[in-house]
Amino acid sequence: MDDRVYVGNAGVDGATNAGWLLGHFMPPGDARHSDEVEVKWGVHPAGEARSRWATGERRTALLVLVSGRFRVELPDRTVMLGEPGDYVVWGRGVDHSWYAERESVVLTVRWPSVPGYRVAPPVRR
Repeated sequence: MDDRVYVGNAGVDGATNAGWLLGHFMPPGDARHSDEVEVKWGVHPAGEARSRWATGERRTALLVLVSGRFRVELPDRTVMLGEPGDYVVWGRGVDHSWYAERESVVLTVRWPSVPGYRVAPPVRR
């Protein structure tokens, strides 16, 4: 098998790494290893929330709603993603949190891929 090509399923592969499919945390030499970008397939049951606000962000992020209803909390506003394809982008230095209003699937892309951003698992409210 060519180490430059990887074929998988986001739901299956993401379940083994908190939803993350691509980034610095994948093994060197794996086609999914990247210092430039991170990609996550997030499956969130209704009522799940980020365990705490992300602060001191050093990355830019794009979050796209695949299904469900998902709320993104930013310092100066709340963004409700309610239709498949709705998305929000925030830049470096923007604190954020989130809450799954309904069972939701979201695709998150962050760049660059920076070590040290793991947080506690999400909580159910």
